[in-house]
Amino acid sequence: MTLKIGFIGTGGIANGHLRNLAKIEGVEVIALCDVQRERAEEAARQWPDARAYANVKDMLDDRPLDAVYICLPPMAHGEAELEVIERGIPFLVEKPIGLDMELPQRILQRIREKKLMNAVGFQWRYHPAVQKAAELLKECEFGMALGYWMGSMPKTPWWRVQSASGGQFVEQTIHITDMLRFLCGEVTEVYAAFASRVLHRREENVTVPDVGSVTMKLKNGGVATISNACLLPYEIKVGLDLYTDRGCLEIRGSGLRHVKKLNDVTEYPTDVSAHEREDVAFIKALQTGDGSHILSDYEDAFRTHAVVIAANESAASGAPVRLNGG
Repeated sequence: MTLKIGFIGTGGIANGHLRNLAKIEGVEVIALCDVQRERAEEAARQWPDARAYANVKDMLDDRPLDAVYICLPPMAHGEAELEVIERGIPFLVEKPIGLDMELPQRILQRIREKKLMNAVGFQWRYHPAVQKAAELLKECEFGMALGYWMGSMPKTPWWRVQSASGGQFVEQTIHITDMLRFLCGEVTEVYAAFASRVLHRREENVTVPDVGSVTMKLKNGGVATISNACLLPYEIKVGLDLYTDRGCLEIRGSGLRHVKKLNDVTEYPTDVSAHEREDVAFIKALQTGDGSHILSDYEDAFRTHAVVIAANESAASGAPVRLNGG
């Protein structure tokens, strides 16, 4: 049976999913919705039976769907998820799942009531480097972690507006935070310091901090610091380093390095696309009804979301924030 898929939002991240789905047998994209209808129409031309829409309800009323991808910017979440859930349609939603805790909590409650299959786009969990690090951690005693997202400001206009994106730690560095949770367990407390050093003076309409660090306490007794910057002229460092009694596990997009001693390094390089593996896992879950293929669902993603929202709260107040259930 061919799965009939719809898309809500057809921007950059949606295009990545569309390219992946085109490689998977038994999948057909038949409906695409975007507030910029011409963008949805352009995406629809890639699929023989696809139609474009400018309104979510119009799309869902017009075409029976087996699943929906929700690829919206942070400030646009809410209506799409609630409409899809109400109709009992499984979905994959891109991170971050909102700008606060209230809306995601409401969405999570409806998912629980409907017992609906879902996924959230934390593709690093599917990365071979992360999978290998999880395997090696079983043989180590974890102590601390250092995470990084050091790069430049994306050109997307809403990204640079705090009220639209939530800032770099919420919109981008959330991937590193989720990787930390996936590998090392729950976060119990965060203390954040953010600053606007350069970009607010040099570019128009920039209200997000351009540097920041978040220190975290973990339930297992370990500690972590994740730092980010978006004032650099290019992407310098993105990844997570885990310090253990058996050396350092350095996770990067290109693979994993296990540094046991200065002259004892084991490398696990990879060119596998974690994003592609994420889509394969979601489609397989839909085809089989087995949700275990999905490594990040809304229930779990909600806990990562709580950490980054707490970081924003801490940066604003200047005080540590404890997490419920951490």
